[in-house]
Amino acid sequence: MRVMLDTNILISSFIFKSKTINELINELSKKHEIIICSYVIEELKELIKSKFLVKEEKLDEFLKDFSYELVYSPINIKKDLFKIRDDDDYIILYTAILEDVDVFITGDKDFFEIKIEKPEIMTATQFLSKYKK
Repeated sequence: MRVMLDTNILISSFIFKSKTINELINELSKKHEIIICSYVIEELKELIKSKFLVKEEKLDEFLKDFSYELVYSPINIKKDLFKIRDDDDYIILYTAILEDVDVFITGDKDFFEIKIEKPEIMTATQFLSKYKK
């Protein structure tokens, strides 16, 4: 299964060392294809620098420690596929749709208000309870 991760999932793993998120990434690494979009990487870099004051080298180490497919988030996007409160989040889900992602994992409540067929939008806990065997 192709599973895309949101920025907040990566921050939970990298900064907060969340047990659930690290279990999720371990599970995904073994049985699924992890997808991260270029927009999420850029957002992650900015947050790490501005909010968490972590050196970029540490982020480089973190990102190269697990296997994932990097997909490009396009600059020109169609703004009529769905409605979301935060315009900055639109491109992330838009990229997931373009890349035919099966599941999008996030902790951002705004995404759960969106009604789309694919990808399935889930929290880390929901994913683990549904797919971890």
